[in-house]
Amino acid sequence: MQSPLFGFAEQQSPDRYTLQNPQLLRVALQGHDDVLARKGAMVAYQGLLEFDAEIQTSGQRRARANTGEGLDLMRCHGQGTVYFANLAQYVHVVDVDHNGLTVDSSYVLAMDSTLHHEVIAVDSQYGISGSGKYQLVITGTGKVALMTSGQPLMLQVTPDKYVNVDADAIVAWSNGLRVQMQAQTHSSGVWRRRGNTGEGWELSFMGTGYALVQPSELLPPQNAQIGQGAGAQFGMGQNGARGQNQGNAWS
Repeated sequence: MQSPLFGFAEQQSPDRYTLQNPQLLRVALQGHDDVLARKGAMVAYQGLLEFDAEIQTSGQRRARANTGEGLDLMRCHGQGTVYFANLAQYVHVVDVDHNGLTVDSSYVLAMDSTLHHEVIAVDSQYGISGSGKYQLVITGTGKVALMTSGQPLMLQVTPDKYVNVDADAIVAWSNGLRVQMQAQTHSSGVWRRRGNTGEGWELSFMGTGYALVQPSELLPPQNAQIGQGAGAQFGMGQNGARGQNQGNAWS
């Protein structure tokens, strides 16, 4: 059999995390280094691997119930290689160190099981109950694979140059940054968008670090069901790209 498809053969590498192409991640497992991945993200594997649902702690279950933020994970263990992808989104591998990373859970594809994650909230400057955006803070040492809709932009934040980002476009940022959520409006009706600009909530980042932005303000339809459409979400933070919004991460 002959075909140009053979040009897309597996990319061999001694590294634990290897991008096979911009939208497909290969993770090598050695039997003692489990990886946690988004449920349903496995597209292929080789070797003697097992997949188990990751049991959430009581604190994680409470946080998920109260905020809607959290990760539905599966634990992959054994010896072999596993391939992950989600809706052909672009995949990016990030090394997390002691500084940590704050990320929107919708954009996490996989991460080392040694990393810890918990929910935090970024409160609105107006102090409106329920208007904060919730995010995950990932700490420890290891790798995490993030997804973006399109090729992202990494913005550097310095003490003399703070950065404002649409709350529906932010993917992740350095834990060391100070973050403030605010509405794009000058009126007292902060839930109303300013004029006809179509802009809603934004996050202001101050300090020293980085903010990762994607060229899209739509969340991926993670749980789309056959016959019911993709249910694209957009709007004010989570449930539009997330009705409640964020917390802290890189340096």
